[in-house]
Amino acid sequence: MNHETITPLYWQDEALVLLDQRRLPGEERWLHYTDVAGVVTAIREMVVRGAPAIGIAGAYGMVFAAEAAWRSAGADWRRQWQADVQALRHARPTAVNLAWAIDLMERFAAGLTGAPQAAMLGEARRLHEADLAANHRMGQLGAALIDANATVMTHCNAGALATAGHGTALGVIRDAHAAGRIARVFATETRPWLQGARLTSWELSRSGVPVQLITDGSAAHVMRTRGVSWVIVGADRVAANGDVANKIGTYGLAIAARAHGARVMVVAPRSTIDLATASGDDIEIEERAGEEITHIGGQRYAPAAVTAFNPVFDVTPAHLVDALVTEIGVLERPNRETLARLLAAAD
Repeated sequence: MNHETITPLYWQDEALVLLDQRRLPGEERWLHYTDVAGVVTAIREMVVRGAPAIGIAGAYGMVFAAEAAWRSAGADWRRQWQADVQALRHARPTAVNLAWAIDLMERFAAGLTGAPQAAMLGEARRLHEADLAANHRMGQLGAALIDANATVMTHCNAGALATAGHGTALGVIRDAHAAGRIARVFATETRPWLQGARLTSWELSRSGVPVQLITDGSAAHVMRTRGVSWVIVGADRVAANGDVANKIGTYGLAIAARAHGARVMVVAPRSTIDLATASGDDIEIEERAGEEITHIGGQRYAPAAVTAFNPVFDVTPAHLVDALVTEIGVLERPNRETLARLLAAAD
């Protein structure tokens, strides 16, 4: 697998094949899934992660759901698959792309006659291809905002591994570097799953992009002393008013960026914009097991009596976002009115 073809998932021989991102960078292990339960588990346990990628995985999971329901009920299959549909939709709560993909596949299924698997697979593949095209478009649009010889910072992993390929935030960074606009990238380690250390630094180094890893706690210091001009991140949900849910720590980075003269760029496909969610206050923030914080590599290092609070996303208010880059356009200082106009113009 070379850096031009990094992808976290593909379909082969009636199976969804996922790159186990828990094992990177030490091991490139591919897992095969052939039913809904397996896909749900893979999403929950972060075999596949990143908002666009879990949406694509969910779409392929809907193929399994339709096939199983057809085997069970024949022409009445749509009455039989709701339990599987709901399991996929709620596998993880914060990233809207998953529910978006499930809803889209369900609407597509409503018009089918006969055995559904082939048509459903075709639609899932269409979503997969559309996401890759959107990533390349966002990369071009976002790169155009960056001045030459820039130093940028990114958080978590919004790269090829989180999407169909190329990436959202990392797609911008790849394209800006190729155009000679980026001199160096600082990547935060991103506790507790270390997506920045394990995944982002792996991706960028494979692509020949100069990247230095920093601890999460050193980000403000790096902004103050190393001339960071942009903080470039992805998103798991953009509310109707422009508030952005992303990996925990993004909010703090945005505050630090405002204090040190750096701008914040959020890069996310149209499917991440959720006009049904009024503001960031309405976004469900996923909380995961405290053991992800108290343990490293299976070894407990916090005192036995100490528990941990582990929210894995936070919300950055819209007023801290300087640019929202989507495949359908760029918004500076996004708000309720400009977001609504952007989506209306694209319909």
